[in-house]
Amino acid sequence: MSPDLTFILMLVFRMAVAAAFVVSASIITERSGPVIGALIATLPISAGPSYVFLSLDHDAAFIAQGALTSLPINAATIFLGLTYVLLAQRHSALRSCSAAVAVWLVLASIVHAVHWTLAEGLLANAIAYAICIPILERYRHVKKMPLIARSWYDVPLRAALVATLVATVTTLSSWVGPANSGILALFPIVFTSMMLILHPRIGGPATAAVVANSGWGMIGFGLGITVLHVGALRFGSAAGLSLSLLTSVTWNLMLWWNGRRKAAVVASEAKQSGD
Repeated sequence: MSPDLTFILMLVFRMAVAAAFVVSASIITERSGPVIGALIATLPISAGPSYVFLSLDHDAAFIAQGALTSLPINAATIFLGLTYVLLAQRHSALRSCSAAVAVWLVLASIVHAVHWTLAEGLLANAIAYAICIPILERYRHVKKMPLIARSWYDVPLRAALVATLVATVTTLSSWVGPANSGILALFPIVFTSMMLILHPRIGGPATAAVVANSGWGMIGFGLGITVLHVGALRFGSAAGLSLSLLTSVTWNLMLWWNGRRKAAVVASEAKQSGD
């Protein structure tokens, strides 16, 4: 088999695996309501496959450097979410999503222009979340989450978006270097596809509730990126990726458990007051 054919087949395989993973996760998100959906959406279901495939082609130093640039990009993504949530209350899906992506691109260009340290990346995240989470809090709840009627193009659209992202990252990584690969790997495919698909279906406020609930989950995503950077440097790419995934999953499980605990307390108090 020729090297070119081998490359093409491996690229197609990577695209298919990543697309299947993201589509499955996004379907679960739609059926789980805004809180659980947001926790699933903030797992590394798009960036994770990109980094796994990058680790097959590059050494641990490349992965660590890419993660270092991905960290401030995570801060840019929360501003994307905030922009969408505010605009989606009154505007169309296309206008809200386009403005949010424009904000992300501007912030990504700023990230690209700076040589980041780990401390600076963590500080950027701390500032971003201190600004955004209190504002997002008021949009986390809707009176009723409408039922979602699926269209024929939903799955192909999501599959095409994430497959294109994986193909772009893995193909261009050798030319653009680790920093740019770290930026590309975190392009918000999951959020933008949810915005464009759910908004026309269930309305802006309901879709915004899913995005608004993602704020706390994205803190765990940022912690996962931090662990990937440190873990890849000290223990290698495989260990770094595994520890990063474990960090994100553990954080979101803690958020889920805390939400269940608070709901149980509220239900108990309501029952006692009713008695």
